[in-house]
Formats: sequence, C-alpha cells, structure tokens
Amino acid sequence: MENIFTGRTVEEAVSAGLEALGVQQSEVEIEVLDEGKKRLIGSKPAQVKLTVKPKKTDGERAVEFLEGLLPLIGTEAAVQLKSEDEKIVIELSAASAKSIIGRRGEIIDSIQTLAGAVANTGRKEYKRVVVDCENYREDREETLKRVAEKLAAKAVRLGKRVRLEPMNPYERRIIHAALVDNPDVTTKSEGKEPQRFVVIIPKNLKTYDRKGDQGGYRGNRNGGSRGKFNRDQGGYRGNRSGGSKYGERKPYPKRELPAEGTPESSGTSFKRDGGASSGYRKGSFSGFFGTYLGKDEDDKQDE
Repeated sequence: MENIFTGRTVEEAVSAGLEALGVQQSEVEIEVLDEGKKRLIGSKPAQVKLTVKPKKTDGERAVEFLEGLLPLIGTEAAVQLKSEDEKIVIELSAASAKSIIGRRGEIIDSIQTLAGAVANTGRKEYKRVVVDCENYREDREETLKRVAEKLAAKAVRLGKRVRLEPMNPYERRIIHAALVDNPDVTTKSEGKEPQRFVVIIPKNLKTYDRKGDQGGYRGNRNGGSRGKFNRDQGGYRGNRSGGSKYGERKPYPKRELPAEGTPESSGTSFKRDGGASSGYRKGSFSGFFGTYLGKDEDDKQDE
C-alpha cells in the first residue's frame, strides 16, 4: 500500500502523512505528486507520497557519526563497519595511522568512546563498540598480556602489590582476563576514572607486624623501639642497644610543706640540692607555687 496523503497545501499533506505513519520528517522521503491549486470554484488538493527510509542499525549510526566527526578533528580516514553481532567493530583506514591512534592510543580510545555513546543511544542493554586501525587493538592486547604476566611474576617474587598505570575499562579487562587463571595472584581495580588502575596482589603478600613485643614499635635492628616512650623503663628507648636515648629518667623533686613563719605565702615548695635561695631576685624561681589565701595560725593569735 502506497503512502499517499492529501491536504490543502503540500505542507498540510506532509504533516498529515507524518502523523499517520508516526515518524519524523527526517525518517521519510517525500515525493510531491500534485502541488494543488485554487480554482474559481473550489480547489484541487495537494498530493504527496511518503516513503519511510530503512532504519539504520546501531553500527550504521555510529559509522555515519564518525564520517562526520573525523574531518572536524583534521583527520581523513575511511570508515567501515566490519561486524555488529556480539559487538560492533568499526575499522578506520588512513594514510597516517599515528594521527588516528595517538600517543598510547589516546585519540582512538576517545573516538571509540564517542562511537559507543552514539551506537547505544536508545538501547536498553549496552552493546560494546570497538574502533580499530591497522590492527592496533590486537597488538595492544598482546602487549598488555605480556606486561601482566611479567608484573605478576614480579609481585610474587617481591611479595608486594604491584600497581599498573591508569587504563581505560577495555584495557583493564584485558589485564584481569590475562591473570584470572594465575594461581599465585589476584587483581582488582582501584581509583576513579579517568585515573583508574589495576593492582596485582600476590597470594604470598608479606604482612608487617609493626607492634613490638614490649608494647612499642619494632623499628630498629634489635627489636627495640624507635623513639617510643616507655613509662615502665623510665624514658625513651630508641637506640640499637635497646637502652635510653636520652639517659636515665631523673626523679621529680621532693615536695615539702613550707616551714613555719614563711611570710605571705602558701602552697608547696621544691627542695633543691643546692639549698634554699635567700631573698628574691628578678627572673629567678622563688621556690613556691600558689597565692596567699588567708591568715596563718600566728596571725590568729595576734588578734
């Protein structure tokens, strides 16, 4: 059945046809059969024929997008849709592959991200899109697999975690897949995009017990503490022999009550080895703490 529609004008006929077909004007081809015209008595309606264009697949829409994108970034390349079964594969061909791939694949990865966004517009389930140029993806995959095995062996040898450089999700999956069957290591991704990276963790990961046997930290050769204050031993112990770094801890001065007749003072005094100081000197320590708060017993007797 032909999709022929009429109206007083061509515009009205096209509008009626689009509404009846439930499509947008960009999705149909319009053929004007009769423009219609006014007569002295009555008028002749306009007639148009609308043909719905074949709907582009997700891969075809991505190819069309890239054909318009590449000239805008100053790159001339032929775009070919290779397949779109399990994943959409698009091949780029250019005189200079470096201008499309970029340093460490930065340009082609960006192109692939944009193509994936276009291809998955309106889809409920995401479909993977791969944009390749001169077999770059396969070569890069083999390189990443070799790097993964090499760094896994290093992690096991050292007993330490090994961190790889930041990668895009596609390359991180390659690292995870390359080591998934390795019995000696596990892998996980850390960080946030675009600086997310893979960490290789050996099964023989060395753990360090930082607590010492005597309540301190083990940081020296003899198991002693590095600068850790030990109240039981009276000072700091941080040297190699385990003794005190600052010498023996001196006892606090002995406190005694003030002698009778001490004028205008209360509190406690410190008994010094050198004897009590006679008189007051500016800038010296008087030997007393506190403030006179009341009268002593002698004052009460004088009243």
